[in-house]
Amino acid sequence: MNPEQRFDDPQMTDRRMVRRFLADVWTAMPGYIVDFDPATCTATVQLGVQAIVSIPDGSSQNVPITVLPDVPVMFPRGGGCALTFPVRAGDECLVVFGARSCGGWKQSGGSQVQSAPGRMHSLSDGFALLGTSSQPHVIGSLSTTTTQLRSDDGATFVELDPAGQMVHVKAPGGMTIDANVQVNGTVTASQDITSTGGDVKAGSISLKTHVHSGVQSGSSNSGQPV
Repeated sequence: MNPEQRFDDPQMTDRRMVRRFLADVWTAMPGYIVDFDPATCTATVQLGVQAIVSIPDGSSQNVPITVLPDVPVMFPRGGGCALTFPVRAGDECLVVFGARSCGGWKQSGGSQVQSAPGRMHSLSDGFALLGTSSQPHVIGSLSTTTTQLRSDDGATFVELDPAGQMVHVKAPGGMTIDANVQVNGTVTASQDITSTGGDVKAGSISLKTHVHSGVQSGSSNSGQPV
């Protein structure tokens, strides 16, 4: 016989009541992206921990929780700037659930009335934070001394080294800059420098149109570029 059926234990009864109440309170859960809509920046998310449900014969079984639709995906953002990255099916995330119903805020922003008064810590009010990883998907070769914006495989990155006061860029496929660039320092290249359309100047001397002083026929060298 279950000891709880033999002894009147108010504390045990209270603990069971609180535990049953907390079973319906959702705070945060790991999950993964099922699909992502970049136009609305929302995703369908499958939670990564299954629910335990009772079945008619008195036993219990584990079942997947219904997928969560239209979950806002959070990117680092502020001050008119954002750091975004592609979101793919299977990407892991942490889903944080609002303490109150957030439907009105999701739709219009600002300060809104509760879309469903009385709804608290519900599966309907989740926000997906990307970057959480289970052990099979942890970032490999993680740098412990530098800050990196990198690909998962580490082959491509922008690296900030605070100790050496340096920035290192590695891009095997190349880098394109659509901007006028000013360099306040020495530029050293280990390979060719090519200008496909514009000119190269040293001071006022053009590499494309300069002429030489002291020019004469024969095998003598000309003077410096003018």
